Amino acid sequence: MTSDQAGPVDGSARTQPGGRAGADGGVPVVSVEGITKHFGSVQALRGVDLEVHAGEVVGLVGDNGAGKSTLVNILSGGYQPNSGTIRVDGQRVSFSSSLDARRMGIETVYQDLALAPDLSVWANIFLGREELVKGPLRHVGWLNRRSMIASAEKDLERTRIRIGSVGSVAGRLSGGQRQAIAVGRAVAWGSRVILMDEPTAALGVEQQERVGELVATVASQGVPVLLISHNLPQVYRICDRVVVLFQGQVVANLRPSECSLDDIVSWITGAALGGRP
Repeated sequence: MTSDQAGPVDGSARTQPGGRAGADGGVPVVSVEGITKHFGSVQALRGVDLEVHAGEVVGLVGDNGAGKSTLVNILSGGYQPNSGTIRVDGQRVSFSSSLDARRMGIETVYQDLALAPDLSVWANIFLGREELVKGPLRHVGWLNRRSMIASAEKDLERTRIRIGSVGSVAGRLSGGQRQAIAVGRAVAWGSRVILMDEPTAALGVEQQERVGELVATVASQGVPVLLISHNLPQVYRICDRVVVLFQGQVVANLRPSECSLDDIVSWITGAALGGRP
């Protein structure tokens, strides 16, 4: 690998408009600059810079303890950084809670999916964001079920996974179908970016491939995805860029089209650092 593969890249995707939207060198949808985070004496993040552009799929990889989950928690409003800047569409923002991040269009799909198994598909998509009918019944909390069901059907059509009826109980569906619900919910509400934290860890091979298809579908609609995963072969196949964290620092920003999977592994393990701290 040449040395420039470890440095910044321009962020453009491998396809042009009409396929994956990719970045056009414009303002990133979401970016962080100089982010640090410590927990007591433990320095989890050390001056992290990261950009995600429209339509990109960016893989965030690293060994356990590299700082991936900490960075995701900062972007999703779960943690506040000790220093550094977060920007959305070029504007500096700060999140005091996950609700703040969601209001800015940043949605997170966690490994456990955060679904209510006893509720229907449509109820899960609108969980915590239920629509009320107009008129006097609104004041007594009457739900607009017809509107939510119609919207849920449209949201899930975008995932291209067959679920059957949005009235089905979530807990009775397959792992891949439940994943589609979580992604469909994120797409419905994540107007700017979707963070996916180990979305395939509990899935079989076929269902992992379906998740990969979901990611590509989301990106093709211009919504960028930041994918945190230990499934390196899948990351290598579907990501436009791969950002490697090592001991709380970004040590590589790679294009799969210009490097090998072994190259990515060497940065994750620190072997590519050549003895540098």
